[in-house]
Amino acid sequence: MDRKRKPDTQTRRQLLRITAISAASLATGGVSLAQAAATTATKPMNGDILDVAIIGAGLAGLTAGRDLKLAGCDSFVVLEARDRVGGRTYNHDLGHGVVSEAGGQWIGPGQTAIFDLARQLEIDTFPSWYAGKTVVMAQGATVAQDFQGGTGDDDTIGNRLAELSRGVPSGAPWKAPHLAELDKLSYGEWLLQQGVKYEDGYFLALAAKLTTGGAPAQLGLLHYLSMINSASCNYTQLEAFKGGAQETRIVGGSQRLSIKVANQLGDKVRLSSPVRKIAGWDRDVVELHTDQGVVKARRVIVAMNPALCNQVVFDPPLPGGRAQLQRNWPTNAPMRKTVHVYDKPFWRDAGYCGTIFQVGGPVFMAYDNSPPDASLGVIAAFVAPGMLPNDPTTAERTLSATFAKAFGDRALHPTQFHDYDWGRVDPWTLHCINPMPPGFWSKWGKYLHPEVGRLIWSGTETADIWAGAMDGAVRSGHRAALQALAGFTQRGEVA
Repeated sequence: MDRKRKPDTQTRRQLLRITAISAASLATGGVSLAQAAATTATKPMNGDILDVAIIGAGLAGLTAGRDLKLAGCDSFVVLEARDRVGGRTYNHDLGHGVVSEAGGQWIGPGQTAIFDLARQLEIDTFPSWYAGKTVVMAQGATVAQDFQGGTGDDDTIGNRLAELSRGVPSGAPWKAPHLAELDKLSYGEWLLQQGVKYEDGYFLALAAKLTTGGAPAQLGLLHYLSMINSASCNYTQLEAFKGGAQETRIVGGSQRLSIKVANQLGDKVRLSSPVRKIAGWDRDVVELHTDQGVVKARRVIVAMNPALCNQVVFDPPLPGGRAQLQRNWPTNAPMRKTVHVYDKPFWRDAGYCGTIFQVGGPVFMAYDNSPPDASLGVIAAFVAPGMLPNDPTTAERTLSATFAKAFGDRALHPTQFHDYDWGRVDPWTLHCINPMPPGFWSKWGKYLHPEVGRLIWSGTETADIWAGAMDGAVRSGHRAALQALAGFTQRGEVA
């Protein structure tokens, strides 16, 4: 991060002392644009035995399918519960080829797997917009200052976190040498031990919540350290725009990656096919009971959030450790994300970057989400679901009034408004990111990765690095495909 001109922390402290920390939730998710996925359902293969069945057509499942196809394995299917592909990525179509992402959208340094996938699919990337002043609001007062793409903090706490993260393996935090000491603490408790007061710690708390979906009091220190470890043990690389995991966007929106892979896989992808039951996972041939019929396969890649696995009946029941992992997986981080569209990003002309933090209000974080050519002005916002009415007209007016306080009356008149609440849209998400609580990894972490019978676990939560991010999803898909192919080799079977 460029530290030559730091934000006016003293002014910000005075502002933040007059209010209490607001609570909200965030996730790296996305949801449904059926017509965008040019895949069509096929008839169930009740009599055929496939080599591999993949559950989930998000980035993890589709990457696994793509890898199988590239490896010469043509006997597979990708089963998706929704009527579209993309998992926790989803693009709002704003017209004229412009989109705004309702779910996961940012990538950055070190996330080489998703950059490689975009390059292979011939999909370009472009820089996120963060030039100009950020607006912080609290009880009617505002402060505008240039964060220069950073997190709004000094380096002290970030450096301490970075040093601690060196001893916490990102893909297996339960193997940390000081596990008992680190996993008993919440991130909030650790910040208190460091002597961090509210006015100094607001942006530390905000950054963690944006990344994990949980407030510091809910978030296990060990889990947060494992995420920093993913980012080359660099707090700034995890949390900042400039030089960080929010630095880059995907041309055409993040869901475009899944749509393009699904197009390549054609009728291998079956939409509207939720798996209700998995029978015989401990046998040579597994039966998957879906709404479109029964699929039989020799290997099953489960590219699902562990909590979603609780909606599937396993026959026989899963071993106790794996079942407990799924049962205790947190689901308290849904996300609600809104979009205001204007004829141009007019706030840039006035020296603002488009970012707003509203302390104690419904706007958790608003930001410039305009297309690379600035042909439209787009303000996207993470909002606290319980603090904003569900009625779209009221919600739009409430948020427009907030934006107008930051950028002027021109913000009162958007040409489009979109509202996407991941906690309400369908039963296939539950939540988008994972605020793992203290003690979770100590108890259940060792059950996350090992195969159970013919079941291979995938999804971003299982990634060795960048777990929870889109890059982690891609990595987990690569690994799952290799596991499936290796299983055939070890048993002398032919894939």
